[in-house]
Amino acid sequence: MNEPGPGQDPAVDPRTRARQRGRHPVTTRTAMRRLTAGAAVSAAALLALTACSSSSSDSSQSSDSQKPSAGSTAASSSAPKVSGTVTVFAAASLKESFTTLGEDFQKAYPGAKVTFNFGGSDTLAASITGGAPADVFAAASPKTMKTVTDAGDGSGTPATFVRNQLEIATLPGNPAHIASLKDLTKPGLKVALCAKTVPCGAAAQNALTASGLKLTPVSYEQDVKSALTKVELKEVDASVVYRTDVQAAGGKVDGVDFPESAKAINAYPIVALKNAPNATAAQAFIALVRSAEGQKVLGEAGFLKP
Repeated sequence: MNEPGPGQDPAVDPRTRARQRGRHPVTTRTAMRRLTAGAAVSAAALLALTACSSSSSDSSQSSDSQKPSAGSTAASSSAPKVSGTVTVFAAASLKESFTTLGEDFQKAYPGAKVTFNFGGSDTLAASITGGAPADVFAAASPKTMKTVTDAGDGSGTPATFVRNQLEIATLPGNPAHIASLKDLTKPGLKVALCAKTVPCGAAAQNALTASGLKLTPVSYEQDVKSALTKVELKEVDASVVYRTDVQAAGGKVDGVDFPESAKAINAYPIVALKNAPNATAAQAFIALVRSAEGQKVLGEAGFLKP
């Protein structure tokens, strides 16, 4: 117990003296009440903070779950549904790579099917302008594409998606020892060329003209695959085709590069057709061809970047 100070009445209760000084005494019971109240406030604050954190986390997780995953494809619910058959008219040199892309397309869109018509670009263009039903046209040259767009059969502006360069295809082992474009003019050598109206034939003529060479082949073929087949069947000693065709043939032929081919590189345009029976699928297929995935497939086949 506190002893009264000088001049203080010992009979006066300490709490009375405290009130007289203008403050309340802090008793043990009061201190306990204050500690308890403080603890309650701290606990409430902690619970509120935890609730906010949990709410923020739940909100973040909910927000993340609504975002599209990195692997979502063009077949998302927000995009037009792609289904049915899409018919693609494509240059013969695209056969291997487009077949692969067609399989990829059908995996991405299980309700869709791709059918191809491969051939000489000029023949395909004539079929389209003649009314043949098709959704997409992929040509081996801007000139043949122009046949279609000038007739008003294209939808939108054609886009160049790859380029291709010529190469000489010879018999395996190159028994005729062909080393240049000029070697194809040797007497007795049998050579096949694409028809002059076909992009590969026009490119070959450009290369020959640039070199000042004249070449009379034993046959003119309607598309590049036919010219290549002549070599594979050993019906000719060589043919002028695309690098991609030599690569696709594997060991059936050998390839000989020639510098003049750099002056006759063909650009390949693609376009959806105006009267496409399946316009939605047409646009989806073109998008695949021009995508990073499509460009990878085409690059691995030997095509040059657009």
